Amino acid sequence: MNVLLIGSGGREHALAYKIFESNKLTKLYCAPGNPGIEKFAELVDLSTSDFNNIVVFAKEKGIDLVVVGPEQPLVDGLADHLSANRVNVFGPNKEAAMIEGDKSFSKELMKKYKIPTADFEIFTKDNKQKALDYLNKINYPVVIKASGLAAGKGVAICDYKSEAENTINEYFEMNIFGKAGHTVVIEEFLEGEEASIFVVTDGDDFVILPASQDHKRALDGDQGKNTGGMGAYSPAPLITGSILSQVENEIIVPTLNALKKENKKYNGCLYCGLMITKEGPKVIEYNCRFGDPETQCVLPLLEGDFLQLLYTAATGKIDKSSVKYNGGRSVCVVATSKGYPDRYEKGFEITGLDLKHENVIIYHAGTKKVDNKVFTNGGRVLGVTSILKENDLKLAKQTTYAALSKIYFEGITYRTDIADKAI
Repeated sequence: MNVLLIGSGGREHALAYKIFESNKLTKLYCAPGNPGIEKFAELVDLSTSDFNNIVVFAKEKGIDLVVVGPEQPLVDGLADHLSANRVNVFGPNKEAAMIEGDKSFSKELMKKYKIPTADFEIFTKDNKQKALDYLNKINYPVVIKASGLAAGKGVAICDYKSEAENTINEYFEMNIFGKAGHTVVIEEFLEGEEASIFVVTDGDDFVILPASQDHKRALDGDQGKNTGGMGAYSPAPLITGSILSQVENEIIVPTLNALKKENKKYNGCLYCGLMITKEGPKVIEYNCRFGDPETQCVLPLLEGDFLQLLYTAATGKIDKSSVKYNGGRSVCVVATSKGYPDRYEKGFEITGLDLKHENVIIYHAGTKKVDNKVFTNGGRVLGVTSILKENDLKLAKQTTYAALSKIYFEGITYRTDIADKAI
């Protein structure tokens, strides 16, 4: 098979790494890719928003499957464009991708089909006063979310009414997320522990990959601002067999059925972001693609043919026996630029990437290559990830941080407590 992977981040590096292992792969291309992906794929200078040229390229190169990494092209309709031109694509169409692209839609869907989630109300910029009035009637803390796409950052946890009012002003008046923040979901704060579950599906049947736990806050001890994710580990022991079966029966199956009933049949990876509360698992959010950085630690724990899984999900009848969990452990720690998720500088040389670290993969996220040297080129720069065949989370953590200590760029920042909750 000839495969085209769309995207340029750490998630896409992890996807490329895993697709490359398949015996069924003839040639892997990645648009636009990054310096880490170069080892596995031919990089193609195509924008992820240039749908017409993506189709032209796919036709020219005889692409058998396009795998879409990021959410924006899916929400904008790339899968529809490819399907209309008879190109197989792993990723939901525009209607189904609304499950991430429009949080107000996904919350209403959960309410309608009785899928467990936090209580909520939806307000638009036109109804700002109603939103402010609502803040007088509720308990705190409260969660305020931008309804549209905000690169994983459009969520504010407000401990006091004043913070909530300030957040509404930031979204509605200061336009910090543009149109994405002109509709907000105000929802109850759920207490519990978070987990992420990836469901690879053809719309009818599905495979659940090992559960993981992301760390969204910038600083140790879950302090600081929400980010796109500072690290993750897998499997998450929080998700026991009984909880997983509850998630499957009360969340995954009803969600896929709900989407079918709404004429939005889902194909691709459905990401379920969960809070495990005293009352049981509840949905915090859905994503219409693999999560980042969870993908970096989940995929290495799969044995079998990952490309076969994606191809069969995309073309109609998922091959559920194509992959299985290998029994190991993985910890991914994200190295970020100083100042992330706010202002940060880039263009600093990265050293230590060529050191051989046993049982470690260094995923590139925000990097660029100039004259055979690699430089920082984003907020989240690297995902340093240990992969152990044995089920030893403590050793997996030690292995990751030992490798990370040998990598350097000016302003390198990372959390030191990834996986501690589980350990």
